[in-house]
Amino acid sequence: MSNIKKIGVAIALALLSFSCNSSKKTTVTENTKPNVIYILADDLGYGEVGYNGQKMINTPELDLLAKNGLRFTDHYCGNAVCAASRAALMTGLHPGHAYIRDNSPGYPDGQTPLPKGTETVPKLMQRAGYTTGLIGKWGLGSINDSGSPLAQGFDHFYGFTDQVLAHNYYPEYLWSQDKKVMLNNSATEENDYSHDLLTIDALKFIQDNKKKPFFLYLAYTIPHVDYQVPDLAQYKDKDWPEDMKIHAAMTSRMDGDIGKIKRLLESMGISKNTIIMFNSDNGAHGQFGSADFFNLRGELRGLKRDMYDGGVRSPMIAYWPGTIKPGSVTDHISAFWDLLPTLSELTGVPVKGRTDGISLLPTLLGKQKEQKEHEYLYWELYPGKTPNQGVRYGKWKGVVADRTKGMNIELYDMSKSESEQKDEAKVYPEVVEQIRKMMLEAHEPSPFWDATTKPFFNLKAAMEASGLKYVPKSKKEEHSSAE
Repeated sequence: MSNIKKIGVAIALALLSFSCNSSKKTTVTENTKPNVIYILADDLGYGEVGYNGQKMINTPELDLLAKNGLRFTDHYCGNAVCAASRAALMTGLHPGHAYIRDNSPGYPDGQTPLPKGTETVPKLMQRAGYTTGLIGKWGLGSINDSGSPLAQGFDHFYGFTDQVLAHNYYPEYLWSQDKKVMLNNSATEENDYSHDLLTIDALKFIQDNKKKPFFLYLAYTIPHVDYQVPDLAQYKDKDWPEDMKIHAAMTSRMDGDIGKIKRLLESMGISKNTIIMFNSDNGAHGQFGSADFFNLRGELRGLKRDMYDGGVRSPMIAYWPGTIKPGSVTDHISAFWDLLPTLSELTGVPVKGRTDGISLLPTLLGKQKEQKEHEYLYWELYPGKTPNQGVRYGKWKGVVADRTKGMNIELYDMSKSESEQKDEAKVYPEVVEQIRKMMLEAHEPSPFWDATTKPFFNLKAAMEASGLKYVPKSKKEEHSSAE
């Protein structure tokens, strides 16, 4: 029996025990601080979930959370690619201020690491007395540098540090704390499916910490490529291309596991003292034609790496039974960098240093009249040879599709259409000028990424800043963009 099957049997028995002894439910005894579970999907499109209109891929568990919780229609990712988006989420800084502003092609062990001394969400939660856990994909440093999740505030870590290695769902190993745990996989055998292992560890983390407040950052890798899944489930007999069956089965598998987490919380009697938030790190990748086949972006324009809403709008929901009113919907304009100040207000622990975020707690509590608003949201990104920028300013959306050609701003009225098709820059030049000022104000120069010069990612500067010796391998590695 493989490791995953052995652990899975143990978890199943534990869940059965909880359901058979519902009269002996466990409750939080140390204090009433709510637990926080933040679930992040990888490359999940805004329209890939049923509550945002998806018709072909089944997501009943997420749909139920949305039905009984709060759905955000205008919540935005940290950026349009993985590392930059996760950096904004963890540090509370938008892309014009963040240390990491794109993926880092050629950097050893995956990504440019967060520096020592960086304020992060898990560090704040540790100061608030929470046990903190990261399960899944990190992508902000390796075990052996300053960006290690163990050095950035997590008490528990299980998963991937290198986001490129996370593309394989049957990896050779996963990290458990600072040790490699070898799996029963090889070039010829696929036994231990990483996503299932992440879910098993998440269930165990919740069980182990049920009597004290915990913060769990569950960073799933589904539905990012590679397209791999143990079975096609309800899609096996569909008259679809094989890749589309796999994509759908992966997404529905994740959805089912989120349902397991919800039911475990209920069985332990801590559901009403636990906030579940769900998001995606960026828009749909659209590989193998999946974006059009499933309409993964809904009515939005663009995909991953685009500044159009299809690349940066997130399908956020928040579920907190007994506190969040079921069936709530908000069009409050918000972003990943709001998580840090939200948890700061929730716990009463101040943020150390700077944040671009605004607490969402009033919205979560149904006190919209007390909710402060952003003047604007800002993004910048340097994918390949076409760096771009974006601003959401009230009903307006400004996009620079290629910064190397200057600040040619496209302008869209999101109150008229969310598909960003009718450019109204010539009709409202005064709005364009205001957005131009915002873009210039929000951008602070970075030693590693530059919107107007080449290379867009300075691998040498990034490595030397981390105390590593730079040995050039090829020109290509400095101009490519790892996923």
